[in-house]
Amino acid sequence: MTDAVFYCYEQAERYFKRTFERPTITFRRSGKNAGTAFLQQNRVNFHPILFKDNIDAFLSNVVPHEVSHLLVWTLFGRVQPHGKEWQSIMHHVFHCTPNTTHHFDVKKVARTFNYVCDCDTYALTTRRHNNILKGAQYKCRKCRTLLRASDVSCLKAQ
Repeated sequence: MTDAVFYCYEQAERYFKRTFERPTITFRRSGKNAGTAFLQQNRVNFHPILFKDNIDAFLSNVVPHEVSHLLVWTLFGRVQPHGKEWQSIMHHVFHCTPNTTHHFDVKKVARTFNYVCDCDTYALTTRRHNNILKGAQYKCRKCRTLLRASDVSCLKAQ
């Protein structure tokens, strides 16, 4: 993976005729995100499970996608995350279609928590589950009752 990131930087250096500081590369689970660019830290993170299951797509799309974010930050500062600058780098530097999302199978990595109301059951994301543990409340849009954990162990899980 490091080779792919550095190769993207070499392509960018040839295109822009300047050097760029290489980022730190990490592999941490990050929900359903295949990759994340941490602009001010000059760091890219890749989801290790999604990478293992989608190596070719990572090398051809996810790596250029995240590197483009870091390059845009270096070259233009704060702009729209998938704006014209990012799209231009994806297209002209890396010859990639500037897609903003992936279509990987995330069943393995998308942990959910079951909550119920008076009319249905919902699989809430870890983020919403954690918000509930911190005191947030969510209502069903149909019956308007508060969602509640369908299993007591759900309230202890994390």
